[in-house]
Amino acid sequence: MALRISPWLCSPALLLTASRADAAATLLAGAGNLRPMSSSSPLSPYTTLKERATCKREIKKSKFIAIAAPISDERSAHSFLSEVQDPRATHNCWAYKLGEQYRYNDDGEPSGTAGKPIYSAIVSSGIDKVMVVVIRYFGGIELGTGGLVRAYAGVASECLKGAATCVVKPKAPIGMEIPFDLLGVVYHQLKHFEVEDIKQDYDTGKDGITMVTFKVEHDKIESLENAINSICSRKN
Repeated sequence: MALRISPWLCSPALLLTASRADAAATLLAGAGNLRPMSSSSPLSPYTTLKERATCKREIKKSKFIAIAAPISDERSAHSFLSEVQDPRATHNCWAYKLGEQYRYNDDGEPSGTAGKPIYSAIVSSGIDKVMVVVIRYFGGIELGTGGLVRAYAGVASECLKGAATCVVKPKAPIGMEIPFDLLGVVYHQLKHFEVEDIKQDYDTGKDGITMVTFKVEHDKIESLENAINSICSRKN
């Protein structure tokens, strides 16, 4: 994504750019305003789990244990699965969701009776960046395909319903070229907007200009741009 401060407000112009390999949205300036080029963005706030949650149920003598946890990427999902799966169990079925990316596995149960119902429970919960593993210890009574779907979906849904959640506001990485004489007032705005990881690079900018990089909540970008525009216009 990229956003540009109107060049007629600052001299030299300030340029903000956010580089993100998996970005699904691009922001461009038009007469000092931003307009989204995509209706969805990977930087949008999302709901995830605060911590792990567990739920146990016994259905026709089979024991089902659902364990849910927040995950950040595919590697953390595999790590979580390796940690909680029980090789002594009859089945270790699972599903995870990472934005638009998802996977599920029936682990020996009839196709479509375990992993997919777990994933459907995740989608219905509205929780993202989460993995649910359901461990089954067979009790000697067959549940049938319908019974399996209800069992796996039910225990996964119950686990997620009782879990503590939180809303995460991802930070967008931003780069900004700033004239030396405006550093003080711009830094004041950056602190006001509670940006993180502020770094300054004197080698990247041109004469009299330095590059400052930082991270800011996605929904604060436009307000930050407007605030800096205002500061620049008063300084000229």
